[in-house]
Amino acid sequence: MRKRLAKLGGFIALVQVVVPSMLLAAGPKAADLVVVADTRVLAPGLNRYFADLYNTDILVFAVWAVVLTALMGSVLGVLMDKIMVSTGLNLSKRKIIEH
Repeated sequence: MRKRLAKLGGFIALVQVVVPSMLLAAGPKAADLVVVADTRVLAPGLNRYFADLYNTDILVFAVWAVVLTALMGSVLGVLMDKIMVSTGLNLSKRKIIEH
């Protein structure tokens, strides 16, 4: 009895996986999607520049993203260091005792 229930459970699980995929595959193949930034409502400026750059040259957009991410991380690191020093936590002068 236990073997029959195990086989029945396996069959039910197989049907739940196979049948929906067969039904979804019945239609025609979908066309490739093109993702673009909507620039119709953007005023000329920095946002419009980056949206146009994303739409036209994705490689330059990616380089800008990497450079700006590194720059913002550096600025935030220096700013947080100054805030921590002003509160009395100076991490640059700590002794490392992990030998």
